[in-house]
Amino acid sequence: MSSEIQKTIDIDKILKDKMGAKAKFVPSFAVKWLKRIIHEDEVNQFLWDTRGISGTEWLMECVRYLDMTLKIEGLENLPDKNDGKLYTFVSNHPLGGQDGVALGTIIGKHYDGRFRYLVNDLLLNLPGLKPVCIGINKTGKQSRDFPRMVEAGFQSDNHILMFPAGLNSRKINGRIHDLEWKKTFITKSVEYQRDVVPIFFGGRNSERFYRIAHFSDKYVRKVNIAMLFLVDEMYRNVGKTFRVAIGKPIPWQTFDRSRTPMEWAKFVEDKVYEL
Repeated sequence: MSSEIQKTIDIDKILKDKMGAKAKFVPSFAVKWLKRIIHEDEVNQFLWDTRGISGTEWLMECVRYLDMTLKIEGLENLPDKNDGKLYTFVSNHPLGGQDGVALGTIIGKHYDGRFRYLVNDLLLNLPGLKPVCIGINKTGKQSRDFPRMVEAGFQSDNHILMFPAGLNSRKINGRIHDLEWKKTFITKSVEYQRDVVPIFFGGRNSERFYRIAHFSDKYVRKVNIAMLFLVDEMYRNVGKTFRVAIGKPIPWQTFDRSRTPMEWAKFVEDKVYEL
């Protein structure tokens, strides 16, 4: 990587900011490993090369860079962009990176960039992605901002794209499946009268990832160790073909009091996995 490139992701700086003077005690082999597993050089090169674009255009460039082939089914189920309504798009989250990029590209192109992700605020560090993101720190000291951020998203004049599980899929009983979907997309879609569009994204990460995620979820919990490996998983998935199935919109009136919001969230989750 050229020395003239301005780094967006700088592991040395992050360690110094987080640990102060103690950063010098981190073994050099550990720092090198961390830089390698998050592909610091490759990611910074891509971010530098695409520094002049953002939003949907940037997402489209990500799809090209990752050499993704998308086989889209049900494209006709995307509501007309001129119907005057706003929608909540929800999907399973098998990969943790490419799925978000791909769906953002599809929805961004169809709705002329009028959509927003509700994402982990770490992704706000990506300049090209930031304009289409509403960042949420769900686990840190700013967790009290979660309701405010969600409210801002649903009050906006943009369609919303959400991964209701929050984290990417795990291997559960031998199959790749999301963790339990949260109810927020149900309660807010009803409150703001947004129909819900279910989307299924076909894909998986490596067996290594699922072993790490299982260990992290069971024994560590407070720190999502598996997240460290998501960039490496993204590069392992370069050049692959992914199936995207878009279902018919579910009217917001469907989510009545005959079931709890959590039960309705499970209802939509099941619909997604049927696509």
